[in-house]
Amino acid sequence: MIRARRAPRSLPLLALAALAIVGAAALPLAGRPPAPSAPPAPRAAVRPNILFILTDDLDLQLRGMDYMPLVRDLLARQGTSFANFFVPISLCCPSRTSILTGVYAHNHRVVTNTPPEGGFERFQQLGLDRETIATALHAAGYRTALMGKYLNGYPDDDHPTYIPPGWDEWEVPADDNAYGGFDYEMNENGKLVKYGHAAGDYMTDVLSQKAQAFIRHTPQPYFLYLATYAPHRPATPAPRHRRLFKNYGVPRTPSWDEADVSDKPQPFRRLRHLNPDEILAIDAIYRARLQSLQAVDEMVEALIDTLRATGQLAHTYVVFTSDNGFHMGQHRLRPGKYTAYEEDIHVPFILRGPGVPARRVVQALGVSVDLAPTFAELAGATLPGAPGAPDGRSLVPLWSSRPPAPGAWRQAVLVEQRPFGAKPAAATPAADATRGHAGVLEPPDMGDTDEPGKGIFPPVPYAALRTTTYTYVEYENGERELYDLIHDPYELRNLQAKLSPRFLSQAGAALSALRTCAGPGCRAADAAPMPALGEAVR
Repeated sequence: MIRARRAPRSLPLLALAALAIVGAAALPLAGRPPAPSAPPAPRAAVRPNILFILTDDLDLQLRGMDYMPLVRDLLARQGTSFANFFVPISLCCPSRTSILTGVYAHNHRVVTNTPPEGGFERFQQLGLDRETIATALHAAGYRTALMGKYLNGYPDDDHPTYIPPGWDEWEVPADDNAYGGFDYEMNENGKLVKYGHAAGDYMTDVLSQKAQAFIRHTPQPYFLYLATYAPHRPATPAPRHRRLFKNYGVPRTPSWDEADVSDKPQPFRRLRHLNPDEILAIDAIYRARLQSLQAVDEMVEALIDTLRATGQLAHTYVVFTSDNGFHMGQHRLRPGKYTAYEEDIHVPFILRGPGVPARRVVQALGVSVDLAPTFAELAGATLPGAPGAPDGRSLVPLWSSRPPAPGAWRQAVLVEQRPFGAKPAAATPAADATRGHAGVLEPPDMGDTDEPGKGIFPPVPYAALRTTTYTYVEYENGERELYDLIHDPYELRNLQAKLSPRFLSQAGAALSALRTCAGPGCRAADAAPMPALGEAVR
């Protein structure tokens, strides 16, 4: 049953992290031992289930997670959160390709949401649909399912009911209305099924019900990839949540409509201050995002309840994250992604499951190319691809009783934005009526504009190092950024003009090694010592 809810009270993310750490210290070291007369019965090892929940454009820096109390209570407080988890490219289709394959965009070569450089068409042309975590787990004996958003541009005109290799269950929208939450068409295991505008047709709720049914009726072990469209624009809420958060707006952080952008790269220096109409629109988008996330929050509760009721919770890993972050007015940027700023690349990552400590916060660097190798290790599967693939590494050691020493783990995350040309195609009713099944095209963001002073599209390609203390960015046009995230967490003071030759040489070499790496070379490159921030400023 879906319960109505009020706007939740919440704590800032730093306070929640502190509570998690304090709570972990307060946990008992061991539970009550079994009575001598009733020793536990021996049981065969059970391969775990994996429930992977992927949201769309969910922010971390702008407190979107603060208003998801059920995720906090049922996942964060019962499991482990990663304080430093990032995406390797802040754009939907390339990011999801990295999740499915475990490799960086410069290796999988799906770099935008639309052809010829990206989208589902590019993904399929490159044969990547035959080399995913789904094909690996299916080969290892797992029952696999994908429910919700797959890749931008899926499906194509000629094969509207195509199901990629490796997936046993397939419940994926096949038209643009999926973003609006109603009046969409779904490919349900090869059959197109239409949904209307009734409350029961709301996309997130439909996905929740399908996922619950899958959990109840599917032989174990299974891998369920559950991808919501929330809170992506237009962020349509469920009817029961439309009255929530009426007076809420984007947090006015120090970077909001930044006062001075003269030290930013040239495309950002051109941005004008936000005008009153834009501020009203941005606040409205923020409220809609919070409203749309309430159904996701309730979905998490329903799934945990179903796992518990069916006796599966103790041997199921539940993983929660996003494909990229989202900015809304920071540095004068109209809502969107693409940048190397924290709002776009820093995303939530929480998991609970067998052997995962409760109320723990991991500080080590993680990135979404790590997801496929993590799932493969949990399942005892082998990822496809070249010897030594993938580019990422399994995160399992980070929650084990003997985590790797800090110097033995990744020292920096690679973030990149590859070149692309054509402006993102917009979904329109006229286009829908004429093109048939040309794939799901996401609605454009406010920032997807080349209007002078209002956008930075197309974005300037870049590559960046994100360490635990700083972000260093090299743009294709030769400009640079360096932010001291300890003393300048809102990225207001670009230190590039004060960079020492020593730092430039070391950071450039480290970045070059990562942006051209592959397989074990990536794991060697990101584990190498990074130049110290103290050496940066001359």
